[in-house]
Amino acid sequence: PRGRWGLRSRPSLFPNARRACASFHYSRHPAALPLLSPAPRSRIESAAMPAGFQQIAGGEHQLNEKRITGHLVLAVFTAVLGSLQFGYNIGVINAPQQIIEQSYNATWMRRQKMENPEPINPATLTTLWSLSVAIFSIGGMISSFLVGVISEWLGRKKAMLLNNALAFIGGGMMALSKLCHSYEMMILGRFFIGAYSGLASGLVPMYVGEISPTSLRGALGTLHQLAIVTGILVAQILGLDSLMGTADLWPLLLGLTIFPSMLQVILLPFCKESPRYLYIIRNKEEKARKNLMYLTGKDDVSKDMIEMKEEKRRMDMEAKVSILQLFRSKAYRQPIIMAIILQLSQQLSGINAIFYYSTSIFSKAGVEQPVYATIGAGIVNTIFTVVSLFLVERAGRRTLHLLGLAGMSGCALLMTTAVALLEKVPAMSYVSMVAIFGFVAFFEIGPGPIPWFMPADRQST
Repeated sequence: PRGRWGLRSRPSLFPNARRACASFHYSRHPAALPLLSPAPRSRIESAAMPAGFQQIAGGEHQLNEKRITGHLVLAVFTAVLGSLQFGYNIGVINAPQQIIEQSYNATWMRRQKMENPEPINPATLTTLWSLSVAIFSIGGMISSFLVGVISEWLGRKKAMLLNNALAFIGGGMMALSKLCHSYEMMILGRFFIGAYSGLASGLVPMYVGEISPTSLRGALGTLHQLAIVTGILVAQILGLDSLMGTADLWPLLLGLTIFPSMLQVILLPFCKESPRYLYIIRNKEEKARKNLMYLTGKDDVSKDMIEMKEEKRRMDMEAKVSILQLFRSKAYRQPIIMAIILQLSQQLSGINAIFYYSTSIFSKAGVEQPVYATIGAGIVNTIFTVVSLFLVERAGRRTLHLLGLAGMSGCALLMTTAVALLEKVPAMSYVSMVAIFGFVAFFEIGPGPIPWFMPADRQST
């Protein structure tokens, strides 16, 4: 209605206020309580502001969303120490292969207790070495099935804390295997450290994703992969003959994995538990609110709490399902298949062959100094993981993943061609080395980091 001077009455200048009041009136029903949020208030304030002030307020809001506090940095750094160990134990077994095989042979001959003992059969030695490498993955595969159960039973922080016991056991057994003249200890130690890595590969991305602000979740999620490749690079460098890749120091090289565990055990008590776990799983709303305020540095975390309340409401409405029901139900079938295919695209891409056997691959490709070429691949690995850290929020998850897979396919084709022509064209050794570097680079752009957090992003939406 118009007033005396032909102007609209005052309440009509604030249509958002009228809708807000109406929504407040109609949302007093208990079932609609999750609809109450500070959002209408912010819209009312925005409607009352001139356009210029709205832009300033919006910019300040975005800055607050992307704010990184010291407490958040400490929590993320402490968590990714587990990822660092995961990567270290992937790369540490590569460089000292021949030295460890010689130690296996010496142990074999010592056990014969003869004046002229016979050396170990090459086939037996290959079997022992293959078991030493592969049992790491077996341990990780077994423990990875327990991530969900342990993380809900103990909580994310306590689960990571207790997981370090496996690292201490595995690292200690590998470090003492030569002193005890036992390659069985070496193999069993690799199993325990693999079990540790399997739990860490699930717990670390889970914890980092839950404590990270939504606007920084992709970038901080990439730190898990960055820590893995950093661990691989550190292991490759320390494994040089001039450093710790010697007949006397290789047990210490393998046992160094306990030091990041010690640091994580010291720092974890100063970190906060995941607010999402506290509220959604344990129903501790006030403690979750305090942890959110601690991690974000904000006095008002009502928006984050409302998001978790809505998520909890949806989870309470849904019945818990078994693994078989995930595939039978239409609601869960697509997300679980997507998550499996993403992980298969990572694990079956051939990158593990590069990480485990890069020295022998470079040697067969005709590279004169294969150990240094392996370190070069590790450097490329680390650099492009940092590149993906900046690209993941700009280019998008799907685009980077598809680009990485396409690039890896091209580099694999180029590498195969170069190796096939190596005898006729010796210069192809350089082409194969460039192809391997490109293969690693494209892996870290997409298939390396993205499968760790993309399923969680899709599921949370």
